[in-house]
Amino acid sequence: MKFHKAPLQDAYVIEMEPRGDERGFFARAFCENEFREAGLVSRYAQVNNSLSVQKGTLRGMHYQLPPAAEVKLVRCLRGALYDVILDLRPDSATYGKWFGIELSEDNRTMLYVPRGFAHGFVTLRENTEAFYMVSDAYMPGGERGLRYDDPEFGIEWPIPPAVISEKDQNWPAFDPEFHAIERLRGVR
Repeated sequence: MKFHKAPLQDAYVIEMEPRGDERGFFARAFCENEFREAGLVSRYAQVNNSLSVQKGTLRGMHYQLPPAAEVKLVRCLRGALYDVILDLRPDSATYGKWFGIELSEDNRTMLYVPRGFAHGFVTLRENTEAFYMVSDAYMPGGERGLRYDDPEFGIEWPIPPAVISEKDQNWPAFDPEFHAIERLRGVR
């Protein structure tokens, strides 16, 4: 695997290194030792899979508070999505900044999302399937979310989101108290 630093502190874009022959290819999508050597979280508590039937389906922007703040390792298995992360750690050099990247079945790229980041995506094709590993179990009381169109952050989506859950439509505008930003201080 190749680990490339993303423009946001502690985030990485990860490329698999396929080894191919006439049968196709083989590639390692995860290796505990390689992740540990790169200084990244190497143990995961859950693996999640989502299918979005319609192009333009938005999921996000979600995160969890400590003690269940999550690291995510995200990959697109089918179709394509535009994956966005937003650094919410008040002591980070990239606090309040966002980064987006296309993940697809074609590029097989993964995104490493550190703790203290909000995460979301919009699907670029019909029947898009995302697969992601998370370091901590879901904790309903610690769940938070940001509006995908919050002017505080100005996330630029490549296509207008067309299908959005009621929950994701109704997250409040950015409020440091509701979003518990101070609880994310020191999170890595």
